Amino acid sequence: MTVTPGLGTPLPASPELLRSVFRRHAAGVAVITAPGAHGPVGFTATSLTSVSAEPPVVSFGIGTGGSSWPAISEAAHVGVHVLGEHQRELAATFARSGADRFGAPTRWRKGPEEVPVLDDVLAWMVCRVVARVPAGDHRIVLAEVVLGDHSGAGSPLLYHQGRFNGLRD
Repeated sequence: MTVTPGLGTPLPASPELLRSVFRRHAAGVAVITAPGAHGPVGFTATSLTSVSAEPPVVSFGIGTGGSSWPAISEAAHVGVHVLGEHQRELAATFARSGADRFGAPTRWRKGPEEVPVLDDVLAWMVCRVVARVPAGDHRIVLAEVVLGDHSGAGSPLLYHQGRFNGLRD
């Protein structure tokens, strides 16, 4: 292994290395929702990716140990919500284990296909799940966009260095 001057000593692959590297990677913040057998479920995701324009397909990762996984594993449709910088608390609520994610002050409604749709987001989509791909302790969910709305106002919420942040010029 060659060490380049000015760079740190390379470390072997580990969960800690991966987390440390991705703390330095700024990512957009989304909330994924789905109807569940015992009520709506949802979680904060920083792994949202546009996969294909024709047909329109997105992907996101979800841990199989998470409380939302059982519902997502069976859901035919999911909601994908792009959060604005004014929604730090909403992002934190959906990221927190054991939180009442759909209780007050969260504002939402049942949308198409019974998918929970969050209010006041920058954009949202209802998507039909087309695949769940195993990836270690996660699944990569591929979902085709059915409909959505991109008319929300504001700047995006970002996740960086373990914190939710606004976009700065």
